[in-house]
Amino acid sequence: MAIINRREILQLGGAVAAAGSLPGSVRVSEAAMRTILPAKPDHRIRIAPVTLELAPGHRIQTVGYNGSAPGPIIRLRENQQTTIAVTNDSDVPELVHWHGLHIPSDVDGAMEEGTPMIMPGTTASYSFEARPAGARWYHSHAMAGKDLRRSLYSGQFGFLYIEPKDIPGRYDQEIFIAMHHWDPYFVSMQDLRKGPPPDNGLEVAYTAASFNGHALGHGEPVRVRQGQRVLFHLLNASATDDVMLALPGHSFRVVALDGNPVPSPQTVATLMLAPAERVDAVVEMNHPGVWIFGATKNADRAMGLGVVVEYAGASGEPQWQPLEEGMAMWDYLTFGKAAAHPEPDGRFELLIQKVPGGRGGFNRWTINGKSWPDVDPFVVQQGKRYRLVFKNDSGDMHPMHLHRHSFELVNFAGKPTAGIVKDTVNVPRRQTVEVDFVANNPGPSLLHCHMQEHQDFGFMSLVKYA
Repeated sequence: MAIINRREILQLGGAVAAAGSLPGSVRVSEAAMRTILPAKPDHRIRIAPVTLELAPGHRIQTVGYNGSAPGPIIRLRENQQTTIAVTNDSDVPELVHWHGLHIPSDVDGAMEEGTPMIMPGTTASYSFEARPAGARWYHSHAMAGKDLRRSLYSGQFGFLYIEPKDIPGRYDQEIFIAMHHWDPYFVSMQDLRKGPPPDNGLEVAYTAASFNGHALGHGEPVRVRQGQRVLFHLLNASATDDVMLALPGHSFRVVALDGNPVPSPQTVATLMLAPAERVDAVVEMNHPGVWIFGATKNADRAMGLGVVVEYAGASGEPQWQPLEEGMAMWDYLTFGKAAAHPEPDGRFELLIQKVPGGRGGFNRWTINGKSWPDVDPFVVQQGKRYRLVFKNDSGDMHPMHLHRHSFELVNFAGKPTAGIVKDTVNVPRRQTVEVDFVANNPGPSLLHCHMQEHQDFGFMSLVKYA
């Protein structure tokens, strides 16, 4: 990854400019520029402060990409060699992680793997081959810690869609929706007189939420026509919160999870996405009207988590219908198949535990009794198959993400399955989940919980190749 420092450009310019020229008036020859600038990039991303208007009078001061949050949708062809130039015009070091891509460690966008940070006032160029196909995304992978303005608490996220060779189901319209929570603040669960025991530490809560940067009822509606098949690409870009979604009067035909086609597409009434998860689902528009597509929880919709779906020729106030009892269900296994798995070449057990931070403190997270950076790495050999066993000994759910690889769900809470390929899996409270991956992308690969607060306070490890 090439790093371009503006000061270096000025210094180089000074060497070829007339003596006594001021830095602001330096002219750099094209030949000199070519010696330090990368080849013309296919895409450019600018990290900079942005004002986001969720609703009239409700403005969010954050950091985004190319003047917006979410950032632009980047569409690439499968196996396309691409270069993306990222300029950091914020006031802190940053970097961009290409989530779900099988790319080298030095451009993956995680400093724990060796990707250089992009210092303020510099530009980095990321060059890689775009794979695998499907709905991926890009986002900040900086540490946030106690600073709720940074990393995924901010507006630094966007879709990266790699065009598959085979279209995942016939559709008439394609809609990308990224969900996010805003105005984060720390809260003591004890102050709310509910929740974990009194020794639990601080948690993150929010006062606002959005679909594609707008609160429910604001921004443009999703406009459809009766009889259309609409393919929704959905992304939970929240730093910490799960979302459960419904569109009253309609069902979702789930065709892909985390961008990967499922072996058994199924029609469901609700969708659940943990932080970092994606769902591709086709909806047949066969119930005319003006509807709310949004969170099943009233409090989440009140914060803004939703969007209006408007049929051509329909008018009136957007409608919401509570779900019937038993409809709000979500189960990965619905989309799997029955199949035997080859015996893995190695097995790693990860005992996940919380060390409570106490009132006013921060919880610390451990893997096998240790917190990052003191966690022991998991050493693999290239070409072999390994099983990760996530044993969640805590009262929190954990969306576990493995960088630079995909994995197959093998067993979920005691139930075997096959064929479901993901890069992030939500491990339930007090349950065990097993996944298999093939060590086919040499280099250090970060393994962590995708809840920002958890990864910042110890919940990370590395997979290393022998």
